[in-house]
Amino acid sequence: MLVNGKTSDSISVQDRGFNYGDGIFRTLLIRQGQPVQWQRHYLKLQHDCAAINLSCPPADTLLSDINSLNSTSTDGVVKIIITRGVGPRGYAITDSHSATRVVSISQLPSVDNCNYTSGIALHLCRLKLGHQPLLAGIKHLNRLENVLAATECLEAGTPEGLLEDLDEFVISGTRSNLFLIRDGTLYTPDLSRCGVAGVQRDRVMDWAKKHGVACKVTQIRSPELLLADEIFMVNSVFGLWPIGEMAGYKRSKHPISWKIQEWLNDENH
Repeated sequence: MLVNGKTSDSISVQDRGFNYGDGIFRTLLIRQGQPVQWQRHYLKLQHDCAAINLSCPPADTLLSDINSLNSTSTDGVVKIIITRGVGPRGYAITDSHSATRVVSISQLPSVDNCNYTSGIALHLCRLKLGHQPLLAGIKHLNRLENVLAATECLEAGTPEGLLEDLDEFVISGTRSNLFLIRDGTLYTPDLSRCGVAGVQRDRVMDWAKKHGVACKVTQIRSPELLLADEIFMVNSVFGLWPIGEMAGYKRSKHPISWKIQEWLNDENH
């Protein structure tokens, strides 16, 4: 792990990322030593930093950190964290803050191949996401809602959970974006009030445009999912998982999901 370019596994207890969750992060794959979809991830990093008035490190600096940690050119998962850094006590942002960057690499997680073929079971989480339009879409460090929801999934014995907002509109998974397919059209939830707009979500929407498939961003309620021909979840680490089962829903065939899954994988190489 590198902290501001130096080998370390610690930051100051006065860092605002630790005290307030004041920062953003990105998680992405490395294949043969190269970060996958780097340009997309860096643009998201810039966007999210700007959204909270945080200085974004240059792309070359981050790539240098990644290369230093992954000199053997192996596969893995890189996590980039940018915090506001250490500053005076109190919530308010002042000119005296200096951003902290943390870059770490971990092994690829072990995933059952059935997740990609027959699909996964999806747990409908009890936790509801709160609304904050100013933070909607960005990958900030305030992830306690996701922590609690992921714990629900662990207790339910499912690899992923479905999150709704306070108005019971479907938003996302605990760590993924959601799509449903009905009558040949793709639908994905509106994230204007909460949720994270991930890189894989953008890529699926690009697939739809490239292949002449209608894709609509809209408000979705969970009963509508039961009418879907297919449902799938995406993120930048696991890729695409079809949904094989959730309460009141069961599918064993996922033809369009498999096509998109193949395209995403091919585009990563």
